[in-house]
Amino acid sequence: MHSALALGAPPALATLLTGEGIALFLDFDGTLVELAPGPNTISPMTKFASRCANLADRLEGRCALVSGRSIDDIERHVGPLNMAIAGSHGSDIRSANGASLGDGACPLPAEIETALRNFAAERDVDYEHKPHGGALHYRRNPSQGASAEAFARNLAQKHGWKAQSGKCVIEIVAGKSDKGSAVHTFMASSVFKGARPFFIGDDLTDEAGFAACRELGGAGVLVGTREETVAHYRLPDVSSVHTWLEI
Repeated sequence: MHSALALGAPPALATLLTGEGIALFLDFDGTLVELAPGPNTISPMTKFASRCANLADRLEGRCALVSGRSIDDIERHVGPLNMAIAGSHGSDIRSANGASLGDGACPLPAEIETALRNFAAERDVDYEHKPHGGALHYRRNPSQGASAEAFARNLAQKHGWKAQSGKCVIEIVAGKSDKGSAVHTFMASSVFKGARPFFIGDDLTDEAGFAACRELGGAGVLVGTREETVAHYRLPDVSSVHTWLEI
């Protein structure tokens, strides 16, 4: 583990591109898009999809979004994405041509979703439906954070699913998938194979992506600060990520 404040900035992207082939894996919320009070109130940069597609072209296709959001939800905010993408924490993975990768995923059981919805209504927090999971967001009502975390963890354990925490959110997802498994799935494909992977993300769920990249000879880039991280580099905020990516 490293102390986030002790980490330096990664080498310039142009410098990395002049050496061995690299691959980039990019978180969405808090990395490419500023965090917002709720999941539906984000404000992505103008021409988000075309800027990301141009970046992917620059890396010869070795660039993917890896988000906790579903793919459909991301595209609802930014439009169709002509690049590789993993949604729902690696439960739903597709290549740039739209082909599915990995084993696929199953939807959240109705019993779990009903319980999450009822909790959200009773405790005045936001519920987010996902094709392969569900989340309780308590950013606008942080006093309910501890209760939401405990409720979701107990519910996931009861049904054999997995709960994972993020910034003012607790999510229930399938136990076999995370952002690290998404990295491994992409890196096994012909487009990404043999590249040196870098994962850029801000949240606790991105640590699995950092670790996967480290295992494969690459590195993680933490956005913001955290007491401990397996990332090797750090960028201070979303704006600095845009600058580093040259988008």
